Amino acid sequence: MKKLVKLLAFFTAATGLVFSSVQAEDLLVYTALEDDEIPRYLALFKKSHPEINVKIIRDSTGIVTAKLLAEKDNPRADVVWGTAATSLMLCDQAGMVEPYAPKGIEKVAPKMKDFNKIPHWVGIKAWMTGFCVNTYEVRDLELPIPQNFDDLLNPVYKGHLVMPNPASSGTGFLTVSAILQMKGEEEGWAYLDKLHENIARYTHSGSKPCKIAGAGELPIGISFAYRGFMQKKKGEPVLTVFPAEGSGWDVEANCLIRKAHIKPAAKTFLDWAISEPVMKEYAEVYPVTAYATGAPIPDGFPRNPGAQLIENDFQWAAKNRMRILKEWASRYDGKSDAK
Repeated sequence: MKKLVKLLAFFTAATGLVFSSVQAEDLLVYTALEDDEIPRYLALFKKSHPEINVKIIRDSTGIVTAKLLAEKDNPRADVVWGTAATSLMLCDQAGMVEPYAPKGIEKVAPKMKDFNKIPHWVGIKAWMTGFCVNTYEVRDLELPIPQNFDDLLNPVYKGHLVMPNPASSGTGFLTVSAILQMKGEEEGWAYLDKLHENIARYTHSGSKPCKIAGAGELPIGISFAYRGFMQKKKGEPVLTVFPAEGSGWDVEANCLIRKAHIKPAAKTFLDWAISEPVMKEYAEVYPVTAYATGAPIPDGFPRNPGAQLIENDFQWAAKNRMRILKEWASRYDGKSDAK
């Protein structure tokens, strides 16, 4: 009798394991979020939804965008999470996006979501241009600390600046787009010509210029604010400067990829991605989130971070993206890092 009970218990446990594995659903998520952000956020998701196996493919914004467009006729990703809204607009124009209104969409600020009644993309947070300055290096080289974009044209910075390539980096694109929008295209390209004279190299990652500055390889990196604060937290002598004219910015956004079979888990993930628990996590290090969480402004940011953001025409940026990148490459790509 005892043997029978043990056999029944074993059989029940075994079939339970089989059942749970059958029920588990795999989800492929493309993202451009920073490597050190993703684990914190996913820990919350796994706690709430252990039945969903999330596989992450992470790269810079431009590379994620190119990968998505290359897979247009045979999409692999189920969901895009935390990638530039201007990139998702390109995917939408290509017919790759399935409209979806995640739970809690009514709380999301208008500028942080697509304008359609059933949105094609939904933002989670904004990221913005910042200058990462190695305070030791600028002191040793007797360089002034730049306070605005125009300061970067000073000939004393020749060979001392590093910036992301806008074709592969969302940070690079939002910065170039901001310059062209603030100054107008004719003056903007003239500005970028002069800036190019001071640039030592263009990286294929938006965070790389700040890491380079933090390591002391070059004194000043045009990057984004989050990365500057993270490098400082690691003990590097990095000061993050917000340009006085305002910062270029984009919305890190999510979307549902149109496929013959859309997994229920994909919608579950998108619901979670704008839920209050993870929104509070975003707000720990990003002051502009999809909706207010009551979290204090992270240290180092302006007291009114929304005022730091330039007037940004996302529709113009998305529509003109490919033209801008082609022009940029023809002028400046010679200083880009090898891929």
